[in-house]
Amino acid sequence: MTNRLADTLSPYLRAHADNPVDWYPWGPEAFAEAERRGVPLLISIGYSTCHWCHVMARESFDDPETAAAINASFVAVKVDREEHPDVDGAYMAAASAFTQNLGWPLTVFTTPRGRTFYAGTYWPPVARQPLPAFRDVLAAVHEAWTVRRPQAEESADAVTAALAQAAESVTSDLPDAASIARAAQTVVEREDRMFGGFGGAPKFPVATTLGMLQSPLVRREAPDASAAADRALAAMAASALRDEDGGFFRYATQRDWTVPHYERMLTDNAQLLLVALDAGDAHTARGIADFLLGTLRRDGGGFGAAQDSESWIDGRRSEGGYYLRPAADRGALEPPAVDGKVITGWNGLAIGALARAGESLAERSWVQAAADAAEVVLRVNRDATGALVRASLEGAASDAVATAADVALLAEGLFALALATGDAAWAVEARTLLDTAIRGLEGDPLLAAHGIATAPDQSDGDLPSDAAAVAAASLTAWRLGAGEQYREAAAERVRAHAAQAVSQPFAHGSLLRAAAGLVDAPRQLVVVTEAPTGALVAAAREADTDVTAIVSPAQARAFADAGFELFEGKGSAAEQAYDCRAFVCRLPVSEPSAISLAR
Repeated sequence: MTNRLADTLSPYLRAHADNPVDWYPWGPEAFAEAERRGVPLLISIGYSTCHWCHVMARESFDDPETAAAINASFVAVKVDREEHPDVDGAYMAAASAFTQNLGWPLTVFTTPRGRTFYAGTYWPPVARQPLPAFRDVLAAVHEAWTVRRPQAEESADAVTAALAQAAESVTSDLPDAASIARAAQTVVEREDRMFGGFGGAPKFPVATTLGMLQSPLVRREAPDASAAADRALAAMAASALRDEDGGFFRYATQRDWTVPHYERMLTDNAQLLLVALDAGDAHTARGIADFLLGTLRRDGGGFGAAQDSESWIDGRRSEGGYYLRPAADRGALEPPAVDGKVITGWNGLAIGALARAGESLAERSWVQAAADAAEVVLRVNRDATGALVRASLEGAASDAVATAADVALLAEGLFALALATGDAAWAVEARTLLDTAIRGLEGDPLLAAHGIATAPDQSDGDLPSDAAAVAAASLTAWRLGAGEQYREAAAERVRAHAAQAVSQPFAHGSLLRAAAGLVDAPRQLVVVTEAPTGALVAAAREADTDVTAIVSPAQARAFADAGFELFEGKGSAAEQAYDCRAFVCRLPVSEPSAISLAR
Protein backbone atom coordinates (compact mmCIF):
# COMPACT_ATOMS: atom_id res chain seq x y z
CA MET A 1 0.00 0.00 0.00
CA THR A 2 1.40 3.37 -1.03
CA ASN A 3 1.74 6.00 1.69
CA ARG A 4 0.51 9.14 -0.04
CA LEU A 5 -0.09 11.38 2.98
CA ALA A 6 3.30 11.51 4.70
CA ASP A 7 4.74 14.19 2.45
CA THR A 8 1.66 16.42 2.22
CA LEU A 9 1.63 19.93 3.71
CA SER A 10 -1.32 19.22 6.01
CA PRO A 11 -0.64 18.15 9.62
CA TYR A 12 -4.10 16.55 9.57
CA LEU A 13 -3.25 14.37 6.59
CA ARG A 14 0.18 13.54 8.00
CA ALA A 15 -1.48 12.30 11.18
CA HIS A 16 -3.33 9.71 9.07
CA ALA A 17 -0.31 8.62 7.06
CA ASP A 18 0.17 5.42 9.07
CA ASN A 19 -3.47 4.31 8.94
CA PRO A 20 -4.03 0.96 7.22
CA VAL A 21 -6.53 2.81 5.01
CA ASP A 22 -5.14 3.35 1.48
CA TRP A 23 -5.70 7.10 1.59
CA TYR A 24 -5.37 9.51 -1.31
CA PRO A 25 -5.04 13.26 -0.80
CA TRP A 26 -7.58 15.47 -2.59
CA GLY A 27 -6.60 15.46 -6.25
CA PRO A 28 -7.31 14.01 -9.70
CA GLU A 29 -5.50 10.73 -8.96
CA ALA A 30 -8.24 9.60 -6.58
CA PHE A 31 -10.97 10.37 -9.10
CA ALA A 32 -9.10 8.52 -11.84
CA GLU A 33 -8.63 5.47 -9.62
CA ALA A 34 -12.33 5.40 -8.70
CA GLU A 35 -13.24 5.56 -12.39
CA ARG A 36 -10.77 2.76 -13.20
CA ARG A 37 -12.13 0.48 -10.47
CA GLY A 38 -15.76 1.51 -10.85
CA VAL A 39 -16.16 2.10 -7.10
CA PRO A 40 -17.36 5.07 -5.04
CA LEU A 41 -15.15 7.63 -3.40
CA LEU A 42 -15.18 7.77 0.40
CA ILE A 43 -14.25 11.38 1.18
CA SER A 44 -13.34 11.98 4.83
CA ILE A 45 -13.06 15.66 5.79
CA GLY A 46 -11.71 17.04 9.06
CA TYR A 47 -8.92 19.11 10.56
CA SER A 48 -6.02 18.58 12.89
CA THR A 49 -7.50 19.97 16.11
CA CYS A 50 -10.90 18.25 15.68
CA HIS A 51 -11.48 15.99 18.70
CA TRP A 52 -14.05 13.68 17.09
CA CYS A 53 -11.81 13.36 14.05
CA HIS A 54 -9.15 11.97 16.38
CA VAL A 55 -11.71 9.64 17.94
CA MET A 56 -12.94 8.24 14.62
CA ALA A 57 -9.35 7.81 13.48
CA ARG A 58 -8.47 5.73 16.55
CA GLU A 59 -11.68 3.71 16.48
CA SER A 60 -12.06 3.06 12.74
CA PHE A 61 -9.28 4.24 10.47
CA ASP A 62 -6.61 2.61 12.64
CA ASP A 63 -8.57 -0.65 12.75
CA PRO A 64 -7.22 -3.20 10.21
CA GLU A 65 -10.62 -4.85 9.57
CA THR A 66 -12.40 -1.54 8.98
CA ALA A 67 -9.55 -0.35 6.78
CA ALA A 68 -9.74 -3.56 4.76
CA ALA A 69 -13.45 -2.98 4.14
CA ILE A 70 -12.75 0.56 2.99
CA ASN A 71 -9.90 -0.46 0.72
CA ALA A 72 -11.90 -3.28 -0.88
CA SER A 73 -14.95 -1.24 -1.81
CA PHE A 74 -13.93 2.41 -2.03
CA VAL A 75 -11.23 4.84 -3.03
CA ALA A 76 -10.56 6.72 0.21
CA VAL A 77 -9.76 10.44 0.13
CA LYS A 78 -8.62 12.43 3.17
CA VAL A 79 -9.27 16.21 3.06
CA ASP A 80 -8.13 18.94 5.44
CA ARG A 81 -11.07 21.35 5.52
CA GLU A 82 -8.78 24.21 6.53
CA GLU A 83 -6.64 23.65 3.45
CA HIS A 84 -9.56 23.07 1.07
CA PRO A 85 -12.53 25.14 2.31
CA ASP A 86 -14.26 25.05 -1.10
CA VAL A 87 -14.22 21.25 -1.02
CA ASP A 88 -15.52 21.22 2.53
CA GLY A 89 -18.23 23.73 1.66
CA ALA A 90 -19.36 21.80 -1.40
CA TYR A 91 -19.63 18.49 0.40
CA MET A 92 -21.09 20.00 3.56
CA ALA A 93 -23.86 21.46 1.41
CA ALA A 94 -24.40 18.08 -0.27
CA ALA A 95 -24.40 16.29 3.10
CA SER A 96 -27.27 18.50 4.28
CA ALA A 97 -29.53 16.49 1.95
CA PHE A 98 -28.86 13.39 4.08
CA THR A 99 -28.41 14.62 7.66
CA GLN A 100 -29.17 17.67 9.78
CA ASN A 101 -26.31 16.85 12.16
CA LEU A 102 -23.57 18.51 10.18
CA GLY A 103 -20.03 18.83 11.46
CA TRP A 104 -16.64 17.12 11.45
CA PRO A 105 -15.49 14.53 10.76
CA LEU A 106 -17.61 14.69 7.61
CA THR A 107 -17.89 11.37 5.77
CA VAL A 108 -19.19 11.57 2.20
CA PHE A 109 -19.79 8.78 -0.32
CA THR A 110 -19.73 9.92 -3.93
CA THR A 111 -19.79 8.54 -7.44
CA PRO A 112 -16.44 8.34 -9.24
CA ARG A 113 -17.33 11.79 -10.63
CA GLY A 114 -17.46 13.16 -7.08
CA ARG A 115 -21.24 13.53 -6.79
CA THR A 116 -22.68 12.75 -3.37
CA PHE A 117 -25.19 9.91 -2.91
CA TYR A 118 -24.84 9.45 0.86
CA ALA A 119 -23.18 11.31 3.75
CA GLY A 120 -22.91 11.57 7.50
CA THR A 121 -20.51 12.73 10.18
CA TYR A 122 -19.03 10.61 12.97
CA TRP A 123 -19.98 6.93 13.06
CA PRO A 124 -18.81 4.72 15.98
CA PRO A 125 -17.15 1.31 15.57
CA VAL A 126 -20.18 -0.42 17.10
CA ALA A 127 -23.81 0.67 16.92
CA ARG A 128 -24.86 3.25 19.52
CA GLN A 129 -28.39 4.55 19.18
CA PRO A 130 -29.20 6.49 17.10
CA LEU A 131 -25.92 5.85 15.22
CA PRO A 132 -25.20 2.66 13.27
CA ALA A 133 -21.74 1.12 13.32
CA PHE A 134 -19.36 2.55 10.74
CA ARG A 135 -18.68 -0.90 9.25
CA ASP A 136 -22.43 -1.42 8.84
CA VAL A 137 -22.61 1.90 6.98
CA LEU A 138 -19.75 0.82 4.72
CA ALA A 139 -21.51 -2.47 3.97
CA ALA A 140 -24.84 -0.79 3.25
CA VAL A 141 -23.29 1.80 0.95
CA HIS A 142 -21.33 -0.91 -0.89
CA GLU A 143 -24.51 -2.93 -1.36
CA ALA A 144 -26.43 0.11 -2.61
CA TRP A 145 -23.69 0.85 -5.14
CA THR A 146 -23.35 -2.68 -6.45
CA VAL A 147 -27.07 -3.58 -6.48
CA ARG A 148 -28.76 -0.23 -7.12
CA ARG A 149 -26.06 1.81 -8.84
CA PRO A 150 -28.38 3.60 -11.34
CA GLN A 151 -30.58 4.86 -8.49
CA ALA A 152 -27.52 6.01 -6.52
CA GLU A 153 -26.17 7.92 -9.52
CA GLU A 154 -29.57 9.45 -10.20
CA SER A 155 -29.82 10.59 -6.59
CA ALA A 156 -26.32 12.07 -6.76
CA ASP A 157 -27.12 13.96 -9.95
CA ALA A 158 -30.30 15.33 -8.37
CA VAL A 159 -28.40 16.61 -5.33
CA THR A 160 -25.77 18.22 -7.56
CA ALA A 161 -28.39 19.92 -9.74
CA ALA A 162 -30.32 21.23 -6.73
CA LEU A 163 -27.18 22.72 -5.20
CA ALA A 164 -26.17 24.34 -8.48
CA GLN A 165 -29.60 25.95 -8.75
CA ALA A 166 -29.45 27.11 -5.14
CA ALA A 167 -26.11 28.78 -5.83
CA GLU A 168 -27.80 31.30 -8.13
CA SER A 169 -28.10 34.53 -6.15
CA VAL A 170 -31.17 36.77 -6.10
CA THR A 171 -30.41 40.49 -6.10
CA SER A 172 -32.44 42.76 -3.82
CA ASP A 173 -32.26 46.32 -2.52
CA LEU A 174 -29.66 47.48 -0.02
CA PRO A 175 -30.93 47.26 3.57
CA ASP A 176 -31.69 50.60 5.20
CA ALA A 177 -30.96 51.62 8.79
CA ALA A 178 -34.35 50.47 10.06
CA SER A 179 -34.07 46.97 8.56
CA ILE A 180 -30.55 46.53 9.92
CA ALA A 181 -31.71 47.64 13.37
CA ARG A 182 -34.61 45.17 13.19
CA ALA A 183 -32.18 42.42 12.22
CA ALA A 184 -30.05 43.27 15.25
CA GLN A 185 -33.12 43.13 17.49
CA THR A 186 -33.96 39.70 16.04
CA VAL A 187 -30.53 38.49 17.14
CA VAL A 188 -31.00 39.91 20.63
CA GLU A 189 -34.26 37.99 21.03
CA ARG A 190 -32.01 34.91 21.35
CA GLU A 191 -29.91 36.43 24.15
CA ASP A 192 -29.42 34.27 27.22
CA ARG A 193 -30.22 36.85 29.88
CA MET A 194 -28.93 34.64 32.68
CA PHE A 195 -25.53 33.59 31.35
CA GLY A 196 -24.89 35.92 28.42
CA GLY A 197 -24.40 35.08 24.78
CA PHE A 198 -27.04 33.68 22.48
CA GLY A 199 -29.01 30.45 22.43
CA GLY A 200 -28.44 27.34 24.50
CA ALA A 201 -25.82 24.64 24.58
CA PRO A 202 -23.53 24.18 22.81
CA LYS A 203 -22.74 27.89 22.95
CA PHE A 204 -20.31 29.56 20.54
CA PRO A 205 -18.65 33.00 20.68
CA VAL A 206 -20.19 33.94 17.27
CA ALA A 207 -17.68 36.74 16.75
CA THR A 208 -19.13 37.79 13.39
CA THR A 209 -22.53 38.38 15.02
CA LEU A 210 -20.98 40.31 17.91
CA GLY A 211 -19.12 42.49 15.40
CA MET A 212 -22.37 43.36 13.64
CA LEU A 213 -24.03 44.31 16.93
CA GLN A 214 -21.07 46.60 17.68
CA SER A 215 -21.33 48.50 14.38
CA PRO A 216 -21.80 52.27 14.75
CA LEU A 217 -25.23 52.11 13.11
CA VAL A 218 -26.51 49.46 15.51
CA ARG A 219 -25.04 51.29 18.51
CA ARG A 220 -27.03 54.35 17.40
CA GLU A 221 -30.27 52.73 16.19
CA ALA A 222 -30.48 49.74 18.55
CA PRO A 223 -28.30 50.45 21.59
CA ASP A 224 -29.80 47.58 23.57
CA ALA A 225 -28.57 45.19 20.87
CA SER A 226 -25.04 46.54 21.15
CA ALA A 227 -25.23 46.22 24.91
CA ALA A 228 -26.05 42.52 24.43
CA ALA A 229 -22.78 42.09 22.52
CA ASP A 230 -20.83 43.73 25.30
CA ARG A 231 -22.58 41.54 27.86
CA ALA A 232 -21.76 38.43 25.85
CA LEU A 233 -18.07 39.32 25.72
CA ALA A 234 -17.98 40.06 29.45
CA ALA A 235 -19.68 36.73 30.24
CA MET A 236 -17.29 34.76 28.04
CA ALA A 237 -14.23 36.56 29.36
CA ALA A 238 -15.20 35.71 32.95
CA SER A 239 -16.00 32.07 32.19
CA ALA A 240 -14.25 28.77 31.59
CA LEU A 241 -14.39 29.50 27.85
CA ARG A 242 -11.35 31.75 28.35
CA ASP A 243 -8.16 30.06 29.42
CA GLU A 244 -5.88 31.51 32.07
CA ASP A 245 -3.41 32.56 29.36
CA GLY A 246 -6.04 34.79 27.70
CA GLY A 247 -7.03 32.64 24.71
CA PHE A 248 -10.60 31.55 24.05
CA PHE A 249 -11.70 27.97 23.41
CA ARG A 250 -13.86 27.00 20.44
CA TYR A 251 -17.18 26.69 22.28
CA ALA A 252 -18.78 25.65 25.55
CA THR A 253 -20.80 22.46 25.82
CA GLN A 254 -22.94 23.95 28.60
CA ARG A 255 -25.24 26.97 28.59
CA ASP A 256 -23.30 28.66 31.41
CA TRP A 257 -20.06 28.63 29.34
CA THR A 258 -18.60 25.70 31.29
CA VAL A 259 -17.02 22.46 29.98
CA PRO A 260 -15.34 23.97 26.94
CA HIS A 261 -14.44 22.14 23.77
CA TYR A 262 -10.77 22.80 24.29
CA GLU A 263 -9.41 23.48 20.82
CA ARG A 264 -8.40 27.11 20.27
CA MET A 265 -8.76 28.61 16.82
CA LEU A 266 -6.92 31.53 15.23
CA THR A 267 -10.18 32.63 13.61
CA ASP A 268 -12.10 32.94 16.88
CA ASN A 269 -9.35 34.67 18.80
CA ALA A 270 -8.38 37.16 16.09
CA GLN A 271 -11.99 38.25 15.70
CA LEU A 272 -12.62 38.35 19.46
CA LEU A 273 -9.60 40.62 19.81
CA LEU A 274 -11.46 43.20 17.71
CA VAL A 275 -14.70 42.58 19.62
CA ALA A 276 -12.87 43.25 22.89
CA LEU A 277 -11.27 46.37 21.44
CA ASP A 278 -14.61 47.74 20.26
CA ALA A 279 -16.15 46.95 23.65
CA GLY A 280 -13.42 48.96 25.38
CA ASP A 281 -12.20 45.85 27.21
CA ALA A 282 -8.44 46.36 27.07
CA HIS A 283 -7.75 43.60 29.60
CA THR A 284 -9.42 40.91 27.50
CA ALA A 285 -7.83 42.30 24.35
CA ARG A 286 -4.37 42.09 25.88
CA GLY A 287 -4.95 38.50 26.97
CA ILE A 288 -5.97 37.44 23.48
CA ALA A 289 -2.99 39.20 21.95
CA ASP A 290 -0.69 37.41 24.41
CA PHE A 291 -2.18 34.06 23.32
CA LEU A 292 -1.79 34.84 19.63
CA LEU A 293 1.80 35.97 20.06
CA GLY A 294 2.85 33.44 22.67
CA THR A 295 1.16 30.28 21.40
CA LEU A 296 -0.04 30.49 17.81
CA ARG A 297 2.79 32.54 16.30
CA ARG A 298 5.20 30.33 14.36
CA ASP A 299 8.92 30.70 13.72
CA GLY A 300 9.29 33.29 11.01
CA GLY A 301 6.24 35.29 11.99
CA GLY A 302 3.10 33.62 10.59
CA PHE A 303 0.28 32.37 12.80
CA GLY A 304 -0.73 28.71 13.06
CA ALA A 305 -4.32 27.66 12.50
CA ALA A 306 -5.23 26.27 15.91
CA GLN A 307 -4.11 24.57 19.10
CA ASP A 308 -5.33 21.04 19.75
CA SER A 309 -7.70 20.01 22.50
CA GLU A 310 -5.69 16.86 23.24
CA SER A 311 -2.20 16.32 24.63
CA TRP A 312 -0.11 13.58 26.21
CA ILE A 313 -0.29 13.41 30.01
CA ASP A 314 1.30 10.51 31.90
CA GLY A 315 1.60 8.51 28.70
CA ARG A 316 -2.06 8.83 27.69
CA ARG A 317 -3.99 11.10 25.36
CA SER A 318 -6.04 13.54 27.39
CA GLU A 319 -8.71 15.89 26.08
CA GLY A 320 -8.50 19.14 28.00
CA GLY A 321 -6.28 17.81 30.77
CA TYR A 322 -3.54 20.32 30.01
CA TYR A 323 -5.92 23.27 30.24
CA LEU A 324 -7.46 22.02 33.47
CA ARG A 325 -4.12 22.42 35.22
CA PRO A 326 -3.31 25.85 36.67
CA ALA A 327 -1.24 27.85 34.22
CA ALA A 328 1.65 27.95 36.68
CA ASP A 329 1.80 24.13 36.70
CA ARG A 330 1.77 23.56 32.96
CA GLY A 331 5.46 24.07 32.45
CA ALA A 332 6.15 20.43 33.30
CA LEU A 333 3.68 19.18 30.68
CA GLU A 334 3.96 18.90 26.92
CA PRO A 335 1.48 21.48 25.57
CA PRO A 336 -1.17 20.51 23.04
CA ALA A 337 0.17 20.68 19.50
CA VAL A 338 -0.37 23.70 17.31
CA ASP A 339 -1.42 23.11 13.72
CA GLY A 340 1.30 25.12 12.02
CA LYS A 341 -0.53 25.78 8.75
CA VAL A 342 -0.25 29.49 7.93
CA ILE A 343 -3.64 30.07 6.32
CA THR A 344 -3.79 33.20 4.19
CA GLY A 345 -7.16 34.62 5.22
CA TRP A 346 -6.88 33.61 8.85
CA ASN A 347 -3.54 35.38 9.07
CA GLY A 348 -5.23 38.37 7.47
CA LEU A 349 -7.63 38.42 10.42
CA ALA A 350 -4.73 38.27 12.88
CA ILE A 351 -2.75 40.94 11.02
CA GLY A 352 -5.68 43.33 11.05
CA ALA A 353 -6.60 42.66 14.68
CA LEU A 354 -3.06 43.05 16.00
CA ALA A 355 -2.44 46.15 13.89
CA ARG A 356 -5.62 47.84 15.09
CA ALA A 357 -5.19 46.79 18.71
CA GLY A 358 -1.51 47.64 18.76
CA GLU A 359 -2.18 51.12 17.42
CA SER A 360 -5.11 51.71 19.79
CA LEU A 361 -3.39 50.39 22.93
CA ALA A 362 0.07 51.77 22.10
CA GLU A 363 1.63 48.32 21.75
CA ARG A 364 4.03 48.81 18.88
CA SER A 365 5.36 45.25 19.21
CA TRP A 366 1.92 43.99 18.20
CA VAL A 367 2.00 46.15 15.09
CA GLN A 368 5.46 44.81 14.28
CA ALA A 369 4.21 41.25 14.74
CA ALA A 370 1.41 42.01 12.29
CA ALA A 371 3.95 43.33 9.79
CA ASP A 372 6.12 40.24 10.22
CA ALA A 373 3.15 37.97 9.55
CA ALA A 374 2.18 40.00 6.50
CA GLU A 375 5.67 39.66 5.05
CA VAL A 376 5.61 35.89 5.56
CA VAL A 377 2.20 35.39 3.94
CA LEU A 378 2.97 37.64 0.99
CA ARG A 379 6.31 35.94 0.39
CA VAL A 380 5.54 32.28 1.09
CA ASN A 381 1.85 31.75 0.32
CA ARG A 382 2.33 32.00 -3.46
CA ASP A 383 2.26 29.59 -6.36
CA ALA A 384 4.68 29.55 -9.30
CA THR A 385 2.69 32.30 -11.05
CA GLY A 386 2.77 34.57 -8.00
CA ALA A 387 -0.92 34.07 -7.14
CA LEU A 388 -1.86 33.64 -3.50
CA VAL A 389 -2.54 30.10 -2.31
CA ARG A 390 -4.62 28.96 0.61
CA ALA A 391 -1.86 28.07 3.06
CA SER A 392 1.73 27.10 3.73
CA LEU A 393 3.49 24.89 6.23
CA GLU A 394 7.05 25.35 7.42
CA GLY A 395 7.85 27.64 4.51
CA ALA A 396 6.37 25.42 1.76
CA ALA A 397 3.28 26.60 -0.10
CA SER A 398 0.24 24.38 -0.52
CA ASP A 399 -1.23 23.74 -3.95
CA ALA A 400 -4.72 24.50 -2.60
CA VAL A 401 -6.16 27.65 -4.16
CA ALA A 402 -6.97 30.73 -2.12
CA THR A 403 -10.63 31.64 -1.66
CA ALA A 404 -12.12 35.08 -2.19
CA ALA A 405 -12.36 35.40 1.58
CA ASP A 406 -8.66 34.54 1.94
CA VAL A 407 -7.65 37.31 -0.42
CA ALA A 408 -10.11 39.88 0.94
CA LEU A 409 -9.33 39.18 4.61
CA LEU A 410 -5.64 39.55 3.89
CA ALA A 411 -6.34 42.80 2.03
CA GLU A 412 -8.36 44.10 4.98
CA GLY A 413 -5.53 43.18 7.35
CA LEU A 414 -3.02 45.02 5.16
CA PHE A 415 -5.23 48.13 5.08
CA ALA A 416 -5.23 48.07 8.90
CA LEU A 417 -1.47 47.62 8.89
CA ALA A 418 -1.08 50.60 6.55
CA LEU A 419 -3.06 52.78 8.97
CA ALA A 420 -1.15 51.49 12.00
CA THR A 421 2.27 52.10 10.43
CA GLY A 422 1.57 55.02 8.10
CA ASP A 423 3.19 53.01 5.31
CA ALA A 424 1.22 53.40 2.06
CA ALA A 425 2.94 50.37 0.53
CA TRP A 426 0.74 48.06 2.61
CA ALA A 427 -2.37 49.82 1.30
CA VAL A 428 -1.14 49.52 -2.29
CA GLU A 429 -0.61 45.78 -1.83
CA ALA A 430 -4.03 45.48 -0.21
CA ARG A 431 -5.74 47.26 -3.10
CA THR A 432 -3.99 45.01 -5.63
CA LEU A 433 -5.17 41.89 -3.79
CA LEU A 434 -8.68 43.25 -3.39
CA ASP A 435 -8.92 43.90 -7.11
CA THR A 436 -8.26 40.20 -7.79
CA ALA A 437 -10.98 39.19 -5.33
CA ILE A 438 -13.47 41.61 -6.88
CA ARG A 439 -12.77 40.31 -10.37
CA GLY A 440 -13.43 36.79 -9.06
CA LEU A 441 -11.38 33.70 -8.36
CA GLU A 442 -11.83 30.39 -10.12
CA GLY A 443 -12.12 28.21 -7.01
CA ASP A 444 -11.06 24.60 -6.62
CA PRO A 445 -10.23 23.31 -10.13
CA LEU A 446 -11.21 19.71 -9.39
CA LEU A 447 -14.69 20.70 -8.24
CA ALA A 448 -15.10 22.81 -11.35
CA ALA A 449 -13.89 20.03 -13.63
CA HIS A 450 -16.56 17.70 -12.25
CA GLY A 451 -19.36 20.27 -12.24
CA ILE A 452 -19.70 20.26 -8.45
CA ALA A 453 -21.13 23.50 -7.05
CA THR A 454 -19.39 25.09 -4.11
CA ALA A 455 -21.42 26.00 -1.04
CA PRO A 456 -24.54 27.78 -2.35
CA ASP A 457 -25.05 30.11 0.60
CA GLN A 458 -22.95 33.01 1.80
CA SER A 459 -23.58 32.70 5.52
CA ASP A 460 -20.87 33.14 8.11
CA GLY A 461 -19.18 30.08 9.51
CA ASP A 462 -16.25 30.62 11.84
CA LEU A 463 -15.25 33.66 9.79
CA PRO A 464 -16.88 36.05 7.29
CA SER A 465 -18.23 34.65 4.04
CA ASP A 466 -16.57 35.36 0.71
CA ALA A 467 -19.13 38.05 -0.12
CA ALA A 468 -18.92 39.71 3.29
CA ALA A 469 -15.11 39.70 3.33
CA VAL A 470 -14.90 41.30 -0.12
CA ALA A 471 -17.57 43.85 0.83
CA ALA A 472 -15.76 44.82 4.04
CA ALA A 473 -12.38 45.26 2.37
CA SER A 474 -14.00 47.21 -0.47
CA LEU A 475 -15.61 49.57 2.05
CA THR A 476 -12.21 50.20 3.64
CA ALA A 477 -10.65 50.94 0.24
CA TRP A 478 -13.47 53.38 -0.51
CA ARG A 479 -13.12 55.11 2.87
CA LEU A 480 -9.41 55.59 2.17
CA GLY A 481 -10.30 57.36 -1.06
CA ALA A 482 -9.43 54.60 -3.53
CA GLY A 483 -12.52 55.37 -5.62
CA GLU A 484 -16.28 54.98 -5.87
CA GLN A 485 -15.89 51.68 -7.71
CA TYR A 486 -15.00 50.09 -4.38
CA ARG A 487 -18.21 51.27 -2.75
CA GLU A 488 -20.13 49.78 -5.67
CA ALA A 489 -18.23 46.50 -5.29
CA ALA A 490 -19.35 46.36 -1.65
CA ALA A 491 -22.91 47.31 -2.54
CA GLU A 492 -23.10 44.66 -5.27
CA ARG A 493 -22.25 41.90 -2.81
CA VAL A 494 -24.58 43.18 -0.12
CA ARG A 495 -27.46 43.44 -2.60
CA ALA A 496 -26.90 39.86 -3.75
CA HIS A 497 -27.41 38.46 -0.24
CA ALA A 498 -29.39 41.17 1.57
CA ALA A 499 -32.74 39.39 1.62
CA GLN A 500 -31.28 36.29 3.24
CA ALA A 501 -29.15 38.37 5.62
CA VAL A 502 -32.00 40.42 7.07
CA SER A 503 -34.22 37.33 7.39
CA GLN A 504 -31.44 35.23 9.00
CA PRO A 505 -29.25 37.83 10.72
CA PHE A 506 -27.59 35.45 13.15
CA ALA A 507 -25.90 33.70 10.23
CA HIS A 508 -24.98 36.86 8.30
CA GLY A 509 -23.47 39.22 10.86
CA SER A 510 -20.44 40.18 8.77
CA LEU A 511 -22.54 41.00 5.70
CA LEU A 512 -24.93 43.09 7.78
CA ARG A 513 -22.01 45.02 9.26
CA ALA A 514 -20.91 45.82 5.71
CA ALA A 515 -24.49 46.81 4.88
CA ALA A 516 -24.46 49.19 7.85
CA GLY A 517 -21.27 50.74 6.50
CA LEU A 518 -23.06 51.50 3.25
CA VAL A 519 -25.89 53.31 5.04
CA ASP A 520 -23.81 55.72 7.11
CA ALA A 521 -21.54 58.33 5.57
CA PRO A 522 -17.98 57.61 6.74
CA ARG A 523 -16.05 59.67 9.24
CA GLN A 524 -12.33 59.82 8.51
CA LEU A 525 -9.74 61.49 10.72
CA VAL A 526 -6.26 62.20 9.40
CA VAL A 527 -3.58 63.53 11.74
CA VAL A 528 -0.43 64.81 10.07
CA THR A 529 2.48 65.02 12.48
CA GLU A 530 6.16 64.25 12.80
CA ALA A 531 5.70 63.16 16.43
CA PRO A 532 3.00 60.47 16.70
CA THR A 533 2.93 60.48 20.50
CA GLY A 534 1.56 63.88 21.43
CA ALA A 535 -1.77 65.14 22.78
CA LEU A 536 -3.30 65.65 19.33
CA VAL A 537 -2.60 62.04 18.41
CA ALA A 538 -3.96 60.80 21.75
CA ALA A 539 -7.19 62.70 21.17
CA ALA A 540 -7.50 61.30 17.66
CA ARG A 541 -7.13 57.74 18.95
CA GLU A 542 -10.06 58.29 21.31
CA ALA A 543 -12.39 59.56 18.57
CA ASP A 544 -15.16 57.41 17.13
CA THR A 545 -14.31 57.08 13.44
CA ASP A 546 -14.37 54.67 10.53
CA VAL A 547 -10.79 55.54 9.61
CA THR A 548 -8.10 57.10 11.79
CA ALA A 549 -4.77 57.72 10.06
CA ILE A 550 -1.74 59.15 11.83
CA VAL A 551 0.91 59.96 9.26
CA SER A 552 3.90 62.16 8.69
CA PRO A 553 3.75 64.75 5.90
CA ALA A 554 5.86 62.48 3.70
CA GLN A 555 3.59 59.52 4.43
CA ALA A 556 0.48 61.58 3.61
CA ARG A 557 2.00 62.48 0.26
CA ALA A 558 2.87 58.83 -0.39
CA PHE A 559 -0.75 57.79 0.20
CA ALA A 560 -1.98 60.58 -2.06
CA ASP A 561 0.53 59.72 -4.79
CA ALA A 562 -0.65 56.09 -4.63
CA GLY A 563 -4.22 57.17 -5.43
CA PHE A 564 -5.80 57.33 -1.96
CA GLU A 565 -7.56 60.67 -2.28
CA LEU A 566 -8.38 60.99 1.42
CA PHE A 567 -4.78 62.18 1.85
CA GLU A 568 -4.76 64.75 -0.96
CA GLY A 569 -3.52 68.17 0.16
CA LYS A 570 -2.61 66.99 3.65
CA GLY A 571 1.17 66.84 3.31
CA SER A 572 2.00 70.12 5.04
CA ALA A 573 4.69 70.24 7.72
CA ALA A 574 2.42 71.66 10.44
CA GLU A 575 0.87 69.30 13.02
CA GLN A 576 -2.80 69.27 12.10
CA ALA A 577 -5.87 67.05 12.28
CA TYR A 578 -8.35 66.82 9.42
CA ASP A 579 -11.84 65.68 10.42
CA CYS A 580 -13.66 64.48 7.30
CA ARG A 581 -17.32 63.48 6.99
CA ALA A 582 -18.35 61.77 3.75
CA PHE A 583 -15.03 62.87 2.23
CA VAL A 584 -15.68 66.55 3.02
CA CYS A 585 -12.98 67.72 5.40
CA ARG A 586 -13.41 70.47 7.93
CA LEU A 587 -10.75 73.10 8.42
CA PRO A 588 -7.68 71.50 10.03
CA VAL A 589 -7.20 71.92 13.77
CA SER A 590 -4.14 71.73 15.98
CA GLU A 591 -5.77 71.73 19.43
CA PRO A 592 -6.70 68.32 20.89
CA SER A 593 -9.90 69.75 22.37
CA ALA A 594 -11.08 70.63 18.86
CA ILE A 595 -11.37 66.96 17.90
CA SER A 596 -14.88 65.68 18.53
CA LEU A 597 -14.82 62.27 20.20
CA ALA A 598 -18.35 61.43 19.04
CA ARG A 599 -19.51 61.00 15.49
